[in-house]
Amino acid sequence: MTRENYIAAVGTYSAATDESIFTVAVDPDTGSMKQLDAVAAGPDPTFVAFHPSRDYLYAAVREEKEGLIRSYEVDRDTGELTERNSASSGAAGPCYCSVDGTGQFLLVAHYTGGAISMLPLDSDGEIGSPCEVIEHHGSSIDSDRQTAPHPHSITLGPENRFAYVPDLGTDQIHVYAVDHDRGSLSRAGVVNCPPGSGPRHLSFSTDSDQVYVINELDSTVTVFDRQSDGLLTERSTVSTLPSDFGGDNKTAEIATHPIGDYVYGSNRGQDTIVTFAVDDETITRVDQTPTCGEWPRHFAIAPDGEFLFVENRYTNDIIAFDVDTATGKLSPANESLSITEPVCMQWMPDRHRN
Repeated sequence: MTRENYIAAVGTYSAATDESIFTVAVDPDTGSMKQLDAVAAGPDPTFVAFHPSRDYLYAAVREEKEGLIRSYEVDRDTGELTERNSASSGAAGPCYCSVDGTGQFLLVAHYTGGAISMLPLDSDGEIGSPCEVIEHHGSSIDSDRQTAPHPHSITLGPENRFAYVPDLGTDQIHVYAVDHDRGSLSRAGVVNCPPGSGPRHLSFSTDSDQVYVINELDSTVTVFDRQSDGLLTERSTVSTLPSDFGGDNKTAEIATHPIGDYVYGSNRGQDTIVTFAVDDETITRVDQTPTCGEWPRHFAIAPDGEFLFVENRYTNDIIAFDVDTATGKLSPANESLSITEPVCMQWMPDRHRN
């Protein structure tokens, strides 16, 4: 029996008047993709996030002075996007947004603005004005990329008690305690990363005991143990590149496979997806797969773990790869979709799928 399609949303780099957020139907058996709808959301809605329990999508839009979060309702049958409301994000240059598991708050990281923010969501999923804006401070050793703070992502822990913020500009990971009753964030701790590493995104192990942080500037992944108080203890660091690679490279996305045995990262420059095997609470690089395009700024693993979809920004395409769950290795599925400058792909939660 044919399985029901997955629905995904794609964010892009784009001009203010161009179609910039797309919905896509994905066949879970073949990896084939079909565009469903597209809307013009404003300049560079590069990151999108779904509500965990309602059919709503949120997009971080880089308006000129202060960022904007736009919300859309998504039709589950057609993928049609209907705008609902919007709110200022609280600082300039939003680059990442996420919704906590309770659906009460949306959290935003601002690369240019050097700040994070927290926006309330009402019972209908509409966005309110920021209830919290926290500025980061500091710098690090890279004279081009680290003269100021640059929070690059904000990710809720699996139990929604703590938010984790890799700051590329200061070589730190900030940990915030989330108070759902007060709608506030408080600093729980800061982890210092190696100077010049540039922490960017992170992913949790399936048991939530480890955190995998991908470092953009030195092309590494650092494994941390996560304590009950939310704080992190460094365990090991491994390269995303082979020892004989001599070109320029910047890492981007990291994700844990649903079965928990593999972790994947993207290399921009080498233009590969690196596969790591999880081994005794650390990771080992076991494979490297060309992305069949250029500048893989993001990728998304299908909810059942059978396919991985790479968004190649510079070649304007999304490429599907089969995942061998026995080895973690990837192979082209010979399925692709053309979208201009795709840089984020997120799955719509399917509450009806077993």
